[in-house]
Amino acid sequence: MRPNLILDGGAFCGNDSSPEPKMKIFQIPLLRDNYGYLIVCPKTNSAAIVDPSEAEPVLARVAEKKIALKTILNTHHHRDHTGGNEGLLARQQLEVCGHKSDQGRIFGLTRGVDEGDEVAVGELRGKVFFIPGHTTGHVAYLFGNNLFCGDTLFTAGCGRIFEGTPEQMHASLIKLMALPDDTKIYCGHEYTENNLRFAMTLEPKNYKLVSRFEKVKALRARGLSTVPSTMEDEKHTNPFLRWESKEIQSNLKAGVPDLKSDPVAIFARIRKLKDAF
Repeated sequence: MRPNLILDGGAFCGNDSSPEPKMKIFQIPLLRDNYGYLIVCPKTNSAAIVDPSEAEPVLARVAEKKIALKTILNTHHHRDHTGGNEGLLARQQLEVCGHKSDQGRIFGLTRGVDEGDEVAVGELRGKVFFIPGHTTGHVAYLFGNNLFCGDTLFTAGCGRIFEGTPEQMHASLIKLMALPDDTKIYCGHEYTENNLRFAMTLEPKNYKLVSRFEKVKALRARGLSTVPSTMEDEKHTNPFLRWESKEIQSNLKAGVPDLKSDPVAIFARIRKLKDAF
């Protein structure tokens, strides 16, 4: 079941006659380039916050929207995604969800989740995906066709591999790629412009990539968010999902002639180049 969606500001709204529950998503800029997301069930006025880097901006938005915060959904343990947990919990009791292996690494964790588990926000239901690579305990939450994926899949990029392996990250991205093309990608950072600039070095003849880069530059010049994207956008323009691109393979092998052609080796090479970009 896909809940009808109402974006912040009413940019898109589901049909009021639909029997499925509506869903609101409010994007909250945090720290320098992080995003947190309030997921709201309008019928119950209940809300969850995904990856609160800091507490005060979240509390301000909760008060502004007059909603009842019930849950914290952490995608992984990094401080820029959990730093607000303590401040939020100092104000009220909340359920705190994160991967079960992050007990002791996520402040206030009350529920350890894993692949296939379900989380609730009022009458809304979200599915948990276990997607290690960036960290060993990374998860994503899928509500309808809205994917909150932290630092695993970025718009036009993917997260650095801090604790996992290239094999793990590649497998996690394949898992996410199996989602429908209209899946909306709500990632943890505003990195799109720089990610696309890097992608252009590998696949400059990809006209969809060139077009997206120009659109993103225009948005950022106006100080606007480039998130969410769609899975379709990512399949066409994200180099970390395009290991089968002949242009990318050719450009990679120009620098490393003996590069293996298997997908993990290609992915790992792209990640290494991006780390140094």
